[in-house]
Amino acid sequence: MQIFVLGAGIIGLSTAHALVKQGHTVTVIDRHPDVAQGTTFANGAQLSYSYVAPLAGPGVMGKVPKWLLDPSSPLRFTPSLKPADMCWNLRFLKACNATRSEQTTAELLKLAYLSREHYHQLFTRPEFQSIDFSATGKLVVHRSQTSMDGAVRQLDVQQRLGSLPQQALSREECVQKEPALAPIAHQLVGGIFTESEEAADAFKVAQAFKQYLSSLGVQFLLNTPIKALEKQTNNTVTIRLASNETLNADKIIVCLGVESTNLLAPLGIHVPVAPLKGYSLTLDIENDAMAPKVSITDFERKVVYARLGNRLRLAGMADLVGLDYRIDPNRIKALIKEAEAVFAGAGDYQKAQQWAGLRPATPLGKPIIDQTPYHNLYLNIGHGALGFTLATGSAELLAALIHQQPHALLSHFNLAAAKG
Repeated sequence: MQIFVLGAGIIGLSTAHALVKQGHTVTVIDRHPDVAQGTTFANGAQLSYSYVAPLAGPGVMGKVPKWLLDPSSPLRFTPSLKPADMCWNLRFLKACNATRSEQTTAELLKLAYLSREHYHQLFTRPEFQSIDFSATGKLVVHRSQTSMDGAVRQLDVQQRLGSLPQQALSREECVQKEPALAPIAHQLVGGIFTESEEAADAFKVAQAFKQYLSSLGVQFLLNTPIKALEKQTNNTVTIRLASNETLNADKIIVCLGVESTNLLAPLGIHVPVAPLKGYSLTLDIENDAMAPKVSITDFERKVVYARLGNRLRLAGMADLVGLDYRIDPNRIKALIKEAEAVFAGAGDYQKAQQWAGLRPATPLGKPIIDQTPYHNLYLNIGHGALGFTLATGSAELLAALIHQQPHALLSHFNLAAAKG
């Protein structure tokens, strides 16, 4: 079959790989001049297979007023009267209960471990040997006993759901695991360490994908904006490019993240995907002893740190502020302040590369992997903050769906399931 994959981020590239493996003729289309120029470009870099609990959790409801009122909150919502935004918010709040959160976590864990399996196969290839990959594990540190107690309860839940082994560590054990935390040891209560967690530069992974896919015959139409998807009388769609050229294909896979919503709406396909803006900084490490080697998540501050060779990537914030790609200098200042308070001597944060990206988030925190009412149109969108982690597993599900191959996970990630 001739298949067009719309989007050259980590989701689109993984999808192209899963399809070309099945012998299809695959073309990837993207409006940017290169792959991974959107949300993938400078994300948090953590391959977080065991930390997949959705943002919509049982403790969220009580925090919403603070998020609305505190401009420096790591999670920030802007009230909106747009029907689509109101609907997303209501679905999100409805999902904020322990039963729903546990069910979603169980489903995401299975998808994450499927993704891990396929990443490990890819990472043995020569194209993927320069991606700043590390397998030093992840340590989630907690600053209050209340939050630590909650983490231990969640650890028990995840182990019951089949998570890979995790350990609850004391303050002293956290510093033993990551000596760079010593300067803030007095601020910590403890942490959860997961040895199986990994990290890599998602942009470099995408570049490796591009090289590998090209060798397999995948074509890339970059610098090629898509104007619309147009209905045809035989219940299929065609692609209308900004150049006014029309493209036809046996299958069209939408992997465009937050841009999918407006593209699909004229077709009567309304997906609950909202842009959740995140920020990152990438700095050269100047003092190796002051920079972490283990991936770190500061739970209360909602900031993650990942070692990428001789660079440190830190990412955080979650702003539900619409399709706004601008870098908010106040959020960058807040991120720098947090980083300087934790790993002060690692490098010069004022010289770090600044970035903002829009995570395509669904209310329940689950991606949408589904066929649409149009015979040749499919979706692989809505991965939120877990796009890097879930990419290869999601691609395998999409490929199974196209070939009408049964897969136990598919029913959990269709459009109806994402809406709750």
